[in-house]
This record gives sequence, structure tokens and C-alpha cells, in this order.
Amino acid sequence: MPGLIAENSQATPTLATAVSAPSKPPGKTFAFQEKLPHLPIPPLEDTCKRYLKALEALQDDYEHEETRRAVEDFLENDGPRIQQELVEWAKTKDSYIEEFWYESYLSHSDPVVLALNPFFVLENDPTPSRGTQLPRAAALIISSLGFIHDLHAGLLEPDTVRGTPLCMDQYHRLFGTARMPTSRGCKMDAHPESRHIVILRRGQFYWFDVFDDENRPLLTEREIQRNLAAIVSDADTLDITQVARNSIGVLTTEKRQNWWHLREILVKDKNNKACLDIVDRALFIVCLDDAAPENLADLCSNFLCGTYRLEGGEQVGTCTNRWYDKLQIIVCADGAAGINFEHTGVDGHTVLRYAADIFTDGLMLMARSINPTAPTLFQAKLSPSAKAYKPPRGSTNGSATKTHDFIDTTPKKLEWRLIPELRAGVRFAETRLSDLICQNDCQALEFKGYGKNFITSHGFSPDAFVQMAFQAAYFGLYGRIECVYEPAMTKAFLHGRTEAIRSTQPESVEFTKTFYSDATPSQKVAVLKKACERHVKLTRECSQGLGQDRHLYAIYCLLQRELNGDLNPSPEDPAPRPAAPNKLPAIFTDPGWSTLSTSIISTSNCGNPALRLFGFGPVAADGYGIGYIIKEDGISMYVCVPFSSQPFSSSFIIHFGERPTDSTLLCALQLCLLQAPSNSAIPRYAPKLPSRDPENLGPLA
Repeated sequence: MPGLIAENSQATPTLATAVSAPSKPPGKTFAFQEKLPHLPIPPLEDTCKRYLKALEALQDDYEHEETRRAVEDFLENDGPRIQQELVEWAKTKDSYIEEFWYESYLSHSDPVVLALNPFFVLENDPTPSRGTQLPRAAALIISSLGFIHDLHAGLLEPDTVRGTPLCMDQYHRLFGTARMPTSRGCKMDAHPESRHIVILRRGQFYWFDVFDDENRPLLTEREIQRNLAAIVSDADTLDITQVARNSIGVLTTEKRQNWWHLREILVKDKNNKACLDIVDRALFIVCLDDAAPENLADLCSNFLCGTYRLEGGEQVGTCTNRWYDKLQIIVCADGAAGINFEHTGVDGHTVLRYAADIFTDGLMLMARSINPTAPTLFQAKLSPSAKAYKPPRGSTNGSATKTHDFIDTTPKKLEWRLIPELRAGVRFAETRLSDLICQNDCQALEFKGYGKNFITSHGFSPDAFVQMAFQAAYFGLYGRIECVYEPAMTKAFLHGRTEAIRSTQPESVEFTKTFYSDATPSQKVAVLKKACERHVKLTRECSQGLGQDRHLYAIYCLLQRELNGDLNPSPEDPAPRPAAPNKLPAIFTDPGWSTLSTSIISTSNCGNPALRLFGFGPVAADGYGIGYIIKEDGISMYVCVPFSSQPFSSSFIIHFGERPTDSTLLCALQLCLLQAPSNSAIPRYAPKLPSRDPENLGPLA
């Protein structure tokens, strides 16, 4: 095939062995790292009070009294000792929760698809020439290379919130990183010297180099598009039976132990081992789908888990065109684009910065094509080793070939050698993935009635308002109060991740029940205000590291290690320690611990003009996964629910606000606000022009 070497290259790209992130990276990107405070360990008594408060609305009086006794017993006996153990533990750590966090994610044995990996739906690129698949994919790749170049060069501006610098550590694990199964859980392998990308088309794997050894791009946008066209031309010649049988990517959707077993068989063949090495070490994966979803819900599901479609008994959906152990850029046949990311090492805020920057860079490149003097977002210059490189005017070095050897950027295909056991593994994995996809009902909503402008004009926090609406909608369908989770970002601290906001509080329950009562609009608005104020206070505390979930989980993990004999004194620290308990304290065996640890309604708010929607799967067997974006004059959301949970997500969407009628919850809330007498000087809502303010409206995934 012209322009493509259809073979498996035995020589890996120009990569170094996996190494940890540099201790002192250059430039301004990581300039604040050494100045960031450590995540605080709250006083145990305060954490226990928050724990009881978080459970108050989720338990009856008898259950709550039992939990209170377990907490008091813990504070009087094992609690102070293990709290001191945690304080000592934290003295040698960048973050007291980090190691336990990774253990939790990497010990996850179920498939990562749906359960762990979130997705973003990018807004459409307004550039006319990028309205189709290959131009859009090439633009996203070239902007991603600019982002990575500036990241490695220390040229990216550090993340901040209202002038406060945020930890940038997660960016070390965004590119060139892979989640890899082992005999005991998983591990993360980072390859900071990665120089190539991997392209998937119809389940087939291709790769080509994109950087020189100084992280300078080797290709122009047009050259990348030509490479992609060659890949598509090659992959589309395959018969559908060959596609299904060789879609090795579906193995990443298996239970982790199954994937490890099959991976061990794969690497026994040197050729397969070389193929896996190329995939694992890639900067990121680009999935070029051969189909275009017909509606918004299908578009979201395509980025979350791929589509399920049989043709002649063979799976031809996009679900086989993925590799879930790495960051993936997914581009549909019509040019719609999204991101699916492995969540262990990065949170939504980090990936959101990347998504926003490459989207913005695409707009700036469009402006530059019209006006060559227009600025660009990134500072990546074409490598002298690139075929398209032209020496600067006035250069005395002459042709680039005199001082630089061209680096081959021809796309190459990875050819897997699959023995019968591996072919069976691929087939069974595809079947189980199809079952998993069909077990979930996923729906999307773009509510246009009102958004941030209207909510704030009435004096409410947009995030708190929507959180109360979720609880009211769920109660209206089920008649039950359940545990709600929302993450609060803690990146103001070194190696910060998130803290859990437990949104179900006595104030929110009072609002929910009042909302469905015969109370007047004024009474409903009054309890809504009280509930929202409580939520805002919780969010602020959690962002300061003053929640209960992470602290108690760290204590729980230390106790588990004691029970397993993993915290014995080392030869360097022979001092005797108090005797460890022979069983977990009652606080961790009491039903309250399980209640608060089971997020029936898992939510996350992630807003930016670059995003149209985002979401994730449910984390509980009978739960909801809700990703939402509060825009200036609208609210977008994606809901995913197992079919075993009644009613389905479509019922939730309809009840919440699918139709602009007074019967939907969002419209009913709007009516209450409009009918309630104004008791403040806050002006009533007036329509505004859409804002491009990228500030996040709330906590992030």
C-alpha cells in the first residue's frame, strides 16, 4: 500500500526505559511544586464528627445510634494510636493518601471500561476544513504535540484557581503512561521519553514517530493527515471476519486477572512482546472510528465504551477499536471528537486543561492560517530532522540534511501472532464487552431553559443548585434518600487529588421532602437556600482537605496493613510499637461504613467551553453515574444506569428536564424561584451573551 509499511517493526521507537518523573523539571510549569503545602491530616475528633454528620440523613435513629457508639469506641481505643501512626507515616510522604489511593485504583479487578475511565465530548471544531474525520484528527494530534512539547520544556503556565497555584504532578502521568495488569492487581508504567503515537482503525494497530529527542514535532498537520489517510486505506481493506479476530484491544476491557493471563501468553512471542512495548510506550492512542453515532446519547456512549453492532454474526461496532489502558483521542467518521482517559494517575481537572488547550490551539491555528502573524498557544517548532523542515532565513548551515538525519515517520502496522488460545480470548472478551455495554442504559441531556446566569441571579451557587435538583429528581422517581458523591479538587496541596463531598445532608433531605409537599414557593425556596448554603460550606471544607472520606480511608488502610503484618518495625526502626488489633475496629465493620462507601448517585461537575458533555459509568451495581456541565444558559448532563436499576436513565432525564414543561424538575424549580417574593437586592435574571469564561463551575472528576 502506498505510504504505509504494512509490517511489524522489530525495532522499538526512540524511547528510553520507563523512568520516574524528573525531580526538578525545568521552566515555569513546575515552579511552585516545592512551595505547595502538604494535604493536612485533620484532627481525628473533627473527622469523626463529619463522618456522623454525613450519615445522619442516610440512617434511621437506631442505625445512627449504633454508628455513634462505634465511633465513640474508636475514639477511646484504637483511634488515637492509629492517628499517630498516620501522622508518622505522612512525614516521609508527599501526600498521606497518595499510596493508598493508587492501591485502591490499581487493585480494582473488574473491567476498567465503564467502571473507571471517564470521557469528554469536545465541542465541534468551527474550522470549515476540519469538519471531517482525518483533518479533525490531524489537528488534535498536532495540538497535542504542541502541548506535550511545552509541558516537557516547562513552558506551560501552572494551573491556578483565583491566583492560588495548583499541583502539576499529574501531568507527568498524562502522556506515555500505561496501566498494566500483573498477577496481583495492576501497575502504572511511565515512559517520559516516548516519541511516537499509536493509531487504531477497525481494531488494527499502527504507529509512527512524531517527536525528535528534544520533543520537537517531526510532522506538519498536513503530513499527519496523509499518514492517517494511509492507515485508513490499509485497515479498510480487511474483511470483517479478520477485523473481529484480530481486535486485540478488547483484551483491555477484560477483568484484570484475565487480561494479565492473556498478556502473559502474548509476550511469550517476541514479536507480540515488541508490539505490546510499542503500544505501552506510546504518547497516546488515536482511535479512528469507521462510524458516526446518530444521536447525542450514542455519541457519548461511543466515547465511554464504544458501540455494539453485529453484522453477519461479527462484531463491527466501535467497541473493538479501543485500548483502555492509556489516554485515547477518539474521532468519529463525521469528525466528532472526544477523549477517554485512564483515571488512576490523573483527575478530570488535569485532562480538562489538556482538552481546553488543544481546542483553543486549534482555533488559534485557524486564525494563523488566515493571518500568519497571529499568535499560537504553544511554542513547538518543527524539528530540523523533519522532512518539511526549512532552515530559518539567513541560516549559514545550508540544507538541514547536512547537519541532521531525517527521522522516518512512515506509519507501520503492528502484526500480532495469535495462537488459538489468544484468538479464543479475543472472542470471549468481545462477547463479555458486548454484554457489559448492553447492561447499561445511558442517556444525554442538553437543557436549554436556563443555566448559570439564571441560578446566580437568584443568589444560588450553580453547583449546589444542580446537586439539590439531582437529589429531588431521584427522590421523585424512587421515593428514597441515597448516598450522593461529588469530588472536590484538592490540587492546591502537593500531589492533591480529590476529597468526597457527601451531598446528602439533613438540609438537602428537608429540601427534597418540602419540594414534593404542598409548601408555598417561598417555603420551598427558603429550604433550597439553606440546603445550597450547606453544600457550599461542605465543598469549601473538602477543597481544604477537611472531609472525612480520605482521612478515614487512610486509617482503614493502615489498620489493614497491621492486620496483614505489613507494618512491622524495620531494622532501621526497631522501636517497639503498641500491639496491633486482631480485628478491625467497629467503626469499619459497622453498616454505616458500607453505607457511606457505596455511592448510589455518583456525580461530577466539569465545565469548560471546549467541552460539550462528559461522563462516566455508575460505581455501584444499582447506582447512577452522572456527569454534568453548567453552562451560561443551559445544563448538559450524561446519565448512565445499569438496566438492573429501575427506573432507567431515560426516566431520570425526562423527569429532570428533557422537556421544557412545568412538569420537569428543573422547570418546576425555576417556577418556584420566579414565584417566590424577592428577599434580596439580587437582580432578576436578564439574558446575557454567551461567555467564554473557562473557569470551572465546581468540583471535577
